[in-house]
Amino acid sequence: MAMGRCYVTSQRLRVTSLSGACRKRRLAGARGWQLSRKAYGEFRGAVSLRAGGGGPGRQSVPGHLHFEQWPAVFLTWRTTTVSTLQCSIDDDSLFTYDCSTAEKKSPENKGEDGPPVDQGSDTILASTFSTSGSYFALTDDSKRLILFRTKPWQCLSVRMVVRRCTALTFTASEEKVLVADKSGDVYSFSVLEPHGCGKLELGHLSMLLDVAVSPDDLFILTADRDEKIRVSWAAAPHSIEAFCLGHTEFVSRIFVVPDQPELLLSSSGDRTLRLWEYRSGRELHCCHLDTPQEPAEPWGDKRFAAARMVYWHRENCVALLGDGIPVVYIFQLDAPRWQLVYRQQLTFQHRVWDIAFEESQGLWVLQDCREDPLVLWAPVGGQWQSVPENAVLKKVSAHLRGNWAMLEGSAGMTDGFSSLYKATFDNMSTYLKKKEERLQQQLEKKRRKDPPPGPNGQTKKMKSGAGP
Repeated sequence: MAMGRCYVTSQRLRVTSLSGACRKRRLAGARGWQLSRKAYGEFRGAVSLRAGGGGPGRQSVPGHLHFEQWPAVFLTWRTTTVSTLQCSIDDDSLFTYDCSTAEKKSPENKGEDGPPVDQGSDTILASTFSTSGSYFALTDDSKRLILFRTKPWQCLSVRMVVRRCTALTFTASEEKVLVADKSGDVYSFSVLEPHGCGKLELGHLSMLLDVAVSPDDLFILTADRDEKIRVSWAAAPHSIEAFCLGHTEFVSRIFVVPDQPELLLSSSGDRTLRLWEYRSGRELHCCHLDTPQEPAEPWGDKRFAAARMVYWHRENCVALLGDGIPVVYIFQLDAPRWQLVYRQQLTFQHRVWDIAFEESQGLWVLQDCREDPLVLWAPVGGQWQSVPENAVLKKVSAHLRGNWAMLEGSAGMTDGFSSLYKATFDNMSTYLKKKEERLQQQLEKKRRKDPPPGPNGQTKKMKSGAGP
């Protein structure tokens, strides 16, 4: 098995192959793609949120570290302040791209007294590989879409986007890359014409958090902050096929089940995992992440969303990584019965940065622990257990420890989705309290003005200066 690792620190992506040739194998990640030897997988950067703003922005709150393990790569991701993108094509070659040196949009002339121009910080906000791994695209905080060819690695174009992006994906045909932004719009950019302008495909009234396409490229699926999943026709995006409604908080992650292309999985800030028949918008099953009968944990009442959702084709397993909590939920998809069956809750001593399935191994977990940064879990006798460290695991862990400075700082960061929850204001209790106080004051004034009647039922009126 060929192994490698890749880490992203803000604008840095680094891939280093650790062994020889690898064979083509089905991707065990979110989209079930087929990857060749030089395809280094796909990673989705966690959204960097503007403090208090509820959306992506320049003032980045540190997000998540994402990790993928496929036949040729480990992938990690986080947002900080470094500005270099590095990828290795072979064992001894390295491709470097510095996002800070990429072409930027000329600042608009605001005048001497105008507001300061927002230049951006070059932080990578989202990125993805194409289905075959032949293309790679990223968007950054400077509102740029940068397209690469991976065989060999080459920057094809640097194009400007209208708004800062939250997610992007390639179509199955690899002719377009779809970019979702924080204003709720989806733009398409041609891959065949790498310098072509973007085309507005569809729009929402709220910020988009994820975008996906059906395996036949017929539908574009979008998830937004206002609890909705929209299914639109790709040929005519203004024509909406269905809405998948049922979540009570923002929808953080969606993906089409690789071996069941008519089914969609979604996760949300309402702590649920839902299964949909997305063409009809019908909800088939709903699992609550707080229902498993486990001992009480400190995060039991904490609000969280799934920061990562991965799928294991061999066992039909779905793994969810909670945002900001060291817990991974394992479910099994029973496709014939359209059900999700809870299997196990994996709890870790350290913050979990990311997870990924590898078809022949199991679940790889990258955690904030320098002594033991990488662990492998697999089902043994119906229960998920930690696999003893093997030669490959030792080699990769040693490589991670040698570059630990790139990974430091990801633990203890603010939760990436914390500002997306609906704010509730209980102003009725204050109103009722003040109303009761006013009524009491009015009653007291009335009592002072009109004293109570005497014993004979009439009020005595005493005249000033009157005798007995």
